[in-house]
Amino acid sequence: MKNAELRIGCQTFTWEMLGTGWSGGPDDLVRAIADGGYAGIEITDTMIDHYALKPADFARTLTDAGLALVSFAFGSASGFTVPEKIASDLDTARRWVDFAANFPGALVSIGSATVVSDGPRDEKFAIAAECYNRATEIGQSAGVTVAVHPSSHHNTLLFTRNDYDRLFALLDPGVGWVPDTGHILRGGQQIGDTLAAHRDRIRYVHLKDVDAGGTWAMLGEGVCDVPAVISAVRDAPNFIGWIVVEEESDHAGTDPAAAVRANRETLRRLGF
Repeated sequence: MKNAELRIGCQTFTWEMLGTGWSGGPDDLVRAIADGGYAGIEITDTMIDHYALKPADFARTLTDAGLALVSFAFGSASGFTVPEKIASDLDTARRWVDFAANFPGALVSIGSATVVSDGPRDEKFAIAAECYNRATEIGQSAGVTVAVHPSSHHNTLLFTRNDYDRLFALLDPGVGWVPDTGHILRGGQQIGDTLAAHRDRIRYVHLKDVDAGGTWAMLGEGVCDVPAVISAVRDAPNFIGWIVVEEESDHAGTDPAAAVRANRETLRRLGF
């Protein structure tokens, strides 16, 4: 979808990272994101709460708020790198694919492969690739696109450009990618080169910022060249039009709703 019309969404991890400091529910997230000026939401398995078994109810809640479901994101304690857990991880993938299928155009985002067990790190790429490939087949059977979201968090298998190249070489062509600007930069990568190298996999983007030392920063206050990123992903052949803003800075930890509103204003000032 070259030069797709841009739509700006918001990821709920800004609240999720508060842990027990967050006592609200998904309705609070929907209201805050809609009030922040966003058009869509990406929600996770941790934050969906009582709507997990009620996709029709969640769809009505989103419609009432004027939001679309961009994607449903989930991770696994297995890090998608434990062979004995693949069957369980695929059952989980099937559950959330079935959920996302109730929302036209919504994707399923699978979290980063992570090292959670002993054994050679090199061997874990093949395990993760098998899980991602098979999850994508599950999605295809239901008409739902599945995409991988690498991260730079503790014990991630997908940190450097070499890590990305190695995993993507093992993935089927239909497996999508959700590039995350903050995680790419924290991995010491040249973001433009990484996006260009795997542009055919890009489905949508997670947009967030870091300073030169890799510490999370409010959007526009770090080293991420936001216009360049948006230009690059917008030209990718399978980009669906969503820019999903995610905020992990200390400022977001004190007032998530204010932080996401500020980020939306930053994008407006930049012309988006």
